[in-house]
Amino acid sequence: MKTRRRQLLLGTSAIATAGSLPAPAIAQGLKELKMVTDWPENTVGLQTSAERLARSITAMSERRLTVTVYPAGRLVRALETFDAVSAGVADMYHTYEGYFGSKSSALYFFTTVPYGMTTDELCSWIDFGGGQQLWDEVDAQFNIKPLMATNTGVQMGGWFTKEINRPGDYKGLRYRMAGPGAEVLRRMGATVVTTAPGDIATALKSGAIDAAEWIGPWMDLDLGLNKAADHYYYPGFHEPGTSLTLGVNKTLWEGLTAGERALIEAAAQAEVTRSLAEFNTENVKSLKLLRQDKRIKILRFSDELIRTFGTLSREVLAAAAAKDPLTRKVHDSYMSFLAGVMDWGELSETGYRDTRRLALA
Repeated sequence: MKTRRRQLLLGTSAIATAGSLPAPAIAQGLKELKMVTDWPENTVGLQTSAERLARSITAMSERRLTVTVYPAGRLVRALETFDAVSAGVADMYHTYEGYFGSKSSALYFFTTVPYGMTTDELCSWIDFGGGQQLWDEVDAQFNIKPLMATNTGVQMGGWFTKEINRPGDYKGLRYRMAGPGAEVLRRMGATVVTTAPGDIATALKSGAIDAAEWIGPWMDLDLGLNKAADHYYYPGFHEPGTSLTLGVNKTLWEGLTAGERALIEAAAQAEVTRSLAEFNTENVKSLKLLRQDKRIKILRFSDELIRTFGTLSREVLAAAAAKDPLTRKVHDSYMSFLAGVMDWGELSETGYRDTRRLALA
């Protein structure tokens, strides 16, 4: 375990830094906690949400729990956050657990899956539909306690350097995407690549990739994707309500008092609401800017593409469920809840929005 801890830390200087960091051990009831993220420093919407959550925990506890945030590369390398918290190198992480789907396909269902639940639906399943208990069971295998922490809302379909009209247009397309949505595109003949967020715009401009998805107008403009491609498609079938996770080392979690655990849970839940509100607000502003740029074509995926995405999405999720009994249990719970919430949603949210559009036309 000690060897693994050293491997996760970033070289000699990081080891020296880590050695001087306060351990999560308690002194006079005070705990100093290290949160690692998979986001570059100052990344809007993601790193800023993690830092806001850390401030909330620190303030709500009156500094009995002091959380220090380390962006990607500061304490551990990007995409090593899961292992770092599992091993106790860091105390908590803020990340998209879908990055670690190779450890368990069940993780995808607690983040987002193609044509899955929207934000409010996912929150309902996790909070009151048995999802949290299943999530705890999945992450306990890795010595982690998971909590919802941030949500981006429905994402966009992505940026393309050319128009896409039919399934055959995906054959040979070099596309940047992560998660189970990437497997859908592979089955359509696309070449899916993983490109770090900061490199997406450069890859599009250079022709290294033909298309890419990131999140939505706010964060896409922040990366400059609107300057690298001019066909912007919607909706993002692959990520209908992406949830990011606050993962806490389970050994540490179980050593906290009931009050401390409740405080962290409350802060994380509040940040889900706050982050979604921020994404919606900033996406409205950024969408207006995109509409003012006559070069940008904002296009809806064709019905033929949507049906193809749907058919292949079901196949991908069924294949994930077949991998092990726990993932099957998560899948069955998720899909059962989805069927019910879709039925209610057609009458409530969808029904209202359709009539609102008619009433205000």
